[in-house]
Amino acid sequence: MKDIAEIRADFPILGRKVYNKPLVYFDNGATTQKPQSVIDALTEVYTTYNSNIHRGVHYLSDTSSEAYEAAREKVRSFINAGRREEVVFTSGTTGSINGIAFSFGERYIKTGDEIIVSHLEHHANIVPWQMMCERKGAVLRVIPINDSGEIIFEEYLKILSKKTKLVSVTQVSNALGTILPINKIITAAHSVSVPVLIDGAQGIQHGMVDVKAMDCDFYVFSGHKIYGPNGIGVLYGKEKWLTELPPFQGGGDMVDKVTFEKTTYNALPFKFEAGTMNYPAAIGLGSALDYVTGIGRVDIAMREKELLAYATEKLSGIKGLKIYGNSASKISTISFLLDKIHQYDTGMILDKMGIAVRTGTHCAQPVMDHYGIGGTIRASICFYNTKEEIDSLAAGIEKVISMFE
Repeated sequence: MKDIAEIRADFPILGRKVYNKPLVYFDNGATTQKPQSVIDALTEVYTTYNSNIHRGVHYLSDTSSEAYEAAREKVRSFINAGRREEVVFTSGTTGSINGIAFSFGERYIKTGDEIIVSHLEHHANIVPWQMMCERKGAVLRVIPINDSGEIIFEEYLKILSKKTKLVSVTQVSNALGTILPINKIITAAHSVSVPVLIDGAQGIQHGMVDVKAMDCDFYVFSGHKIYGPNGIGVLYGKEKWLTELPPFQGGGDMVDKVTFEKTTYNALPFKFEAGTMNYPAAIGLGSALDYVTGIGRVDIAMREKELLAYATEKLSGIKGLKIYGNSASKISTISFLLDKIHQYDTGMILDKMGIAVRTGTHCAQPVMDHYGIGGTIRASICFYNTKEEIDSLAAGIEKVISMFE
């Protein structure tokens, strides 16, 4: 791995100050910062070959189209999909899940059918399925969790039945950092011929993702979670499913032939890419994947594991601080509360010290309800963070406590 100083130099924003203090950015679970190479890729699109993709016969359009499809191939390689046709660009994780919830629901779901999610889900992997259940008369079933923030696998096996039509679970809890036993979940579902969608929004940037090895039917993630631009995401689907499912949006580029009597649809993956796609962001995402590959995904995972251990030890030693989510299998995210101090007060005071953390429910209100709390303070750490920044966070927390004392 590159020297940490070199890595941090790749991210221009990390050198700025907030309230005249060096920025300490621990809100990577919400969005990651962007390396200069991604910024440069976006600049190059807009300054040298910006033109709508797939529709022009001129040089700029050809160049733009080639770069967009090259980005699709980078995604395919990064997640180890079998074919580029299995990679669909979307607006993000939320857009991908909503699309499948509508499309899968229209094609396969009838009254009384069941969809399984876990208690750890982000709202984006709850609400679309609730909407689909209301529309189709289906039932949402939930895998419960224990106080360590882990799913109770035996309870999952109990609710998995002939009524189950789809399992949709997160790879990693955004609120607690818990890594779910995805392979076991998929194997159990496939044993009763149930497809599985994996929400990879918090998993894609923290280690190796191999959709072939996982054998998931769908895998979704957002570009901005893995050092890429906002407004771009990926829906991976096995060719079998994408061929059978109807498109969830209509418009240009997803059509083959249009008449007032009937419309036929384009081949995969374009069947699911209606309208003008966010091709600059897709190209930027390709650049982000190049950057992550260049740093080394194994090295990134090892560094983040080291930082998590350091941060956990450091914060655990602070009197009156309670960590939520203590699974032995988790990413570098720590959710915590300070005794008798509201999370918003803590977050705002840390902000004045230049330390960016996330406060609230993290769009995972059922998780908070499980613990009987209104929210947590979340420090989400990634490979460009340092032990010195963790020391600054710990010192900041101690200062917050002293102020309230």
